[in-house]
Amino acid sequence: MAAKIFIDGEAGTTGLQIRDRLAGRQDLEVLSIAPEKRKDQDERKRLLNAADVAILCLPDEAAKESVRLIDNDTTRVIDASTAFRIAEGWTYGFAEMDIGQTEAIAKARFVANPGCWPQGLIAAARPLVEARFLPGDYPLSYHGISGYSGGGRQMIEEYEAEGAKPSQFMPYGLTFKHKHLPEMAEYAHLNRAPLFEPTVGNFAQGMLTTMPLHLDMVADMPTGKDLHDCLSAHYAAIPNSFVEVMPYDPSAGKLASLDPQANNGTNKLSLYVFANDELNQAVIAAVYDNLGKGASGAAVQNLNIMLGVDPKTSL
Repeated sequence: MAAKIFIDGEAGTTGLQIRDRLAGRQDLEVLSIAPEKRKDQDERKRLLNAADVAILCLPDEAAKESVRLIDNDTTRVIDASTAFRIAEGWTYGFAEMDIGQTEAIAKARFVANPGCWPQGLIAAARPLVEARFLPGDYPLSYHGISGYSGGGRQMIEEYEAEGAKPSQFMPYGLTFKHKHLPEMAEYAHLNRAPLFEPTVGNFAQGMLTTMPLHLDMVADMPTGKDLHDCLSAHYAAIPNSFVEVMPYDPSAGKLASLDPQANNGTNKLSLYVFANDELNQAVIAAVYDNLGKGASGAAVQNLNIMLGVDPKTSL
């Protein structure tokens, strides 16, 4: 029997991408709300309660409302907003984060889809903190550039209306109070929030993040190869991992694959380690699609895990 899926917010950027990824699936029945009833609370409630899995692609407050509208104990939820990412009773939907995370997602009723920005940091930092290559109170800095689709429909419309005029490189969040910071600290096992400086680029989708490290600030002072071996071992142990640790080349001064758009249209996250052991400095970079592994791809991956099908289906 086909599982019933309702995408609440299917007309938004993430919702549309999820629907496209699920197209043609014979194991699913996608419930859809009529366009004229998208703000009809009674119709949304009916569909939310009729679904086996509801995927919420909504602003935070609207996502909270949708959860309140579910009055049964069977509908499972994947929420793509920031509303529940560190909330009690919700499982974090980054399957590669830990060896037991896939099983936790499979058993969960409520799954919080990760944010696009946090995944690059968590993917790079958590294995190193767990292996004690980085202390939890290390003063991490985290930088990156993302396509403008990460800002949702309003930013997409603004950029596309400007044509060639928008800034090619626009830093933002310069009050350092970004809403993703609690999520980053929680799941990277950090005792202090990182200094996070995001940037929007004049391209639609894709992202590149970097995490620089001063290794002489770490007691055991790991080498670049130590960092690479740690990350490689972590992700090799995760079944059906979409995170790939790229080959380590300490002489690489630049790589064409460090293109924020290189993994667009996929659910792949590529990690790179660069280091100069003489200077005791390193950078860990991540390349992934902010609308793929950073949003809709991760949601479909979590859906597959929750339904007990191959996690790579539709991906």
